Amino acid sequence: MVFKVLYQELPDEIPVRERTKSLYVEGDSERDVRNKLSGRNYNIEYIQMLDDAHLAYEKKSEHFKLETV
Repeated sequence: MVFKVLYQELPDEIPVRERTKSLYVEGDSERDVRNKLSGRNYNIEYIQMLDDAHLAYEKKSEHFKLETV
């Protein structure tokens, strides 16, 4: 499964929409994705599992890149 992760790079700041970044990670569950990203010191706001239609839409974006973790 592919998950979209919305995060802030600075873990000690309050989340601000303009600084929110996203990345795409393969994992078995939300917990698995959190464990894979635990070493990156991100302030994770939200993790969303992408269904087939949503994944197809996200792949059309120039910013889509599946992270290898």
